[in-house]
Amino acid sequence: MHALLSSLKRNVSHTIKNIPGWRTNKKYVVFESDDWGSIRMPSGEAYRNIINEGVDLISDDGARFNKYDTLASVDDISCLYDVLMSVKDYSGRPAVITPVAVVANPDFERIEKSGFSHYFYEPFTETLKKYPNCFNSYSLWKEGIDKRLFVPEFHGREHVNVKVWMRALANGNYLAHLGFRNGMWGISSAADPDVRLEFQAAFDFFDKQDLKYQQEVIETGLELFYQLFGFKASFFVPPNGPVSSELYEVCFNNGIRYISMPMLQLEPLGNGLVKKKYHWMGQKNKQGIVYLTRNCFFEPSDVSKNWVDSCLREIDLAFKWKKPAIISSHRVNFVGGLDISNRDNGILQLKTLFQSIIKKWPDVEFVTSAELGKIINND
Repeated sequence: MHALLSSLKRNVSHTIKNIPGWRTNKKYVVFESDDWGSIRMPSGEAYRNIINEGVDLISDDGARFNKYDTLASVDDISCLYDVLMSVKDYSGRPAVITPVAVVANPDFERIEKSGFSHYFYEPFTETLKKYPNCFNSYSLWKEGIDKRLFVPEFHGREHVNVKVWMRALANGNYLAHLGFRNGMWGISSAADPDVRLEFQAAFDFFDKQDLKYQQEVIETGLELFYQLFGFKASFFVPPNGPVSSELYEVCFNNGIRYISMPMLQLEPLGNGLVKKKYHWMGQKNKQGIVYLTRNCFFEPSDVSKNWVDSCLREIDLAFKWKKPAIISSHRVNFVGGLDISNRDNGILQLKTLFQSIIKKWPDVEFVTSAELGKIINND
């Protein structure tokens, strides 16, 4: 009975999110994958070191990220491209992924040399050089852009809340320093009374003064994005979700025209307060930025369910309500640097998903997030 009720609640929830907003008779599929370019777990050795210090990385909400998520290697990206090129939409174009990417990571050496008093970052292309089999993966990023297989958009400058993390380091926070010694930050921190926010949530805040720095992060991040990829980002997915509407103006002024938001957003106001906001597909804010709301989910590194079947049901529901299917996924599903079986499983299920899509809906059209935003704007 409990399982039946849970299923009914999920069906109602998925139906509700497809009711309001922009509609289309075309069957657009957008595949968004978060976290590209960002560090997470640097190595198996780092994972073991942290566990040996008594930190529970297994029952944590981010357990699969702790265990599997790391920078994408040449082999990872090559396997991904093979899948994308193996399927074609009705117009003959291959499948395309919108990798939602950060463009920088902390420069651990320089931060430590400053006595944790100053923050420094490096382009993610420099970070790639420090990871096994990642040195040449940047050239594959550019190849994917040229072939319209892998077209990045903006996830922030880095995937860490700089002000919150640096305060924790300066104050000698144990978990922050344990992570730092192992080349990462991503240990759950919201429950820590000395931190109170997730390090991963780059645009969350308690102190409203942090918003000024976050504006700088957006400006410098979008400029670095342009330098690295040769085009301006127009789509923004705030890391972990939280973002203040006070940052929308700087986003718009620096080229952002579309933003990903859940149907129910909890906007941070500072001091632990939030404001509920409701969003729908195609809604515009006062700056003119269009909201894109995800309505399908695909996370095969979580082995607790059949993600192909559940995602296909969500796509079917989206199309029945004349909505584009915007699939939410994460890099963790397609990388094998820490466990190659994780990548093999994710790649196989992704291929099955795409093949099932074109078989069930032969008139489907694969588009990027920015392409969908332009379609909505021009409608």
